[in-house]
Amino acid sequence: MTKTTASLQHRLRVFQRSDKLPAIKGIRRGIERESLRITPEGQLAHTPHPHVLGSALSHAHITTDFSESLMEFITPVSDSVETLLAQLSDIHRYTVRHLAGEQLWPLSMPCLLRNDEHIPLAQYGSSNVGRMKTLYRQGLHHRYGSSMQVISGVHFNFSMPDSFWVEWHELEGNGRYLQDFVSEAYLGLIRNFYRYGWLIPYLFGASPALCGSFLQGREHKLPFERLGKGTLYLPYATSLRMSDLGYTNNAQAGLNISLSSLDKYVDSLRRAIGTHAPEFARIGVKVDGEYRQLNDNVLQIENELYAPIRPKRTAESGEKPSEALEARGVEYIEVRSVDVNPFSAVGIEAEQIRFLDTFLLWCLLTPSAPLDEEEIALNRRNFTKVVLEGRKPGLMLEQSAGEAMPLALLGEQYFGELAEVAELLDACCGRGCYGKAHAQQLAAMRDPELTLSAKVLHELKQRNTDILPFGLELSRRYNAHFTSIIPRYWDDNYFDEEGARSQARQRKLEGSDTVSFDDFLKDYFAQ
Repeated sequence: MTKTTASLQHRLRVFQRSDKLPAIKGIRRGIERESLRITPEGQLAHTPHPHVLGSALSHAHITTDFSESLMEFITPVSDSVETLLAQLSDIHRYTVRHLAGEQLWPLSMPCLLRNDEHIPLAQYGSSNVGRMKTLYRQGLHHRYGSSMQVISGVHFNFSMPDSFWVEWHELEGNGRYLQDFVSEAYLGLIRNFYRYGWLIPYLFGASPALCGSFLQGREHKLPFERLGKGTLYLPYATSLRMSDLGYTNNAQAGLNISLSSLDKYVDSLRRAIGTHAPEFARIGVKVDGEYRQLNDNVLQIENELYAPIRPKRTAESGEKPSEALEARGVEYIEVRSVDVNPFSAVGIEAEQIRFLDTFLLWCLLTPSAPLDEEEIALNRRNFTKVVLEGRKPGLMLEQSAGEAMPLALLGEQYFGELAEVAELLDACCGRGCYGKAHAQQLAAMRDPELTLSAKVLHELKQRNTDILPFGLELSRRYNAHFTSIIPRYWDDNYFDEEGARSQARQRKLEGSDTVSFDDFLKDYFAQ
């Protein structure tokens, strides 16, 4: 038994004690699900964000991401999986009923696209804050192209309850302030996520194929095979969304954001924001009186960092994310490597959430040494292998000291430890649900044909069809589902009132600006 395993085992034994077990109860989660608005024919909708849904700038649950057509649904934080999914379902239900003939695209990779210029940027009104949000997206358009920005995902926010932190701090705090201990532990979780996080696209990647329109004018070296009239796929891919084609942007590969401590993380993030980038300078910041991007630095703002996981702290009004982290420490972590599950009407299922609980708690309790540059590069290579060919028989993943092990064997080892964490969660609050979720994913670990990506490819090949009709069929099915069900948590009155409140908040913002947009930006970046 290794030292790392022994320490994990010790921590598990401690929390299995009857006086410690209740401290685990109350894991808090939130979900942000993205989905494109489309026409009934499967093309990107070019209509404005529906006014009846409220203000995309200030609505609590229904907003937009990069594009006016890319919707984002946000749940509150909840300690109940059932409540979380009920809320997410009600957000979808209300939205679908107010789309005026449009539908929601059920896949991570986009629907039929024309070109970047036909992807409308999200609009947030005339306030300085709203204009800055749109300009940031204008910068993304010029830097990376708009097609990459309309890929959809599911962001999973996770935090352990205060009771857990009090108990663990008492055991291992060693005189540190509680919040410092919490922040260090969450950063340890993130480091382990980089080591073992290839499991997430392997299991939950659902984008092995894409519409050929996505690659118009884009250079790539991937050996795509063709299906139907215009669908491209890689036979063993799990998540093209997380490849260099999509969410994981190669332009940021050399950023070297430190995860060794919170101070170093914040410092390295700010350094990236303040570092001049010659390739972006060629775009220009303000040309002929019109802004093209917020600045010509490596990152315009902190949100531009493309990372599969982030430390987070709820920011106060006008506060930057790094300022919130620096002032009050890490509050929760955000996992960004989960594809939209096309076989779920809301993009994610209860079993996935419970496995994510198990996996993240395992990453948290497993001792986590600092990451050096060599290990960072190794982890990145392994992750890339899995997203491009994760289901390939006999696939080998690199280990330290130049060794390699079969993915299947590594998975078996990890799932052995994950089983103990699932057992701990069931003993506390799972009623067998965590064991069931573990068994489901263990089966997929052993048989790649049970993964989401394999199921998507199986559907396409069995029907010999393109991604477009496959997505449209699911979209129509979910559209019918949401127009027929009754609310589970919030009724229509709640959303009607929140929509009106959000529009009032936007009008208030627009009426309260006291400086020009130029001065607003100068003040923002001078802080």
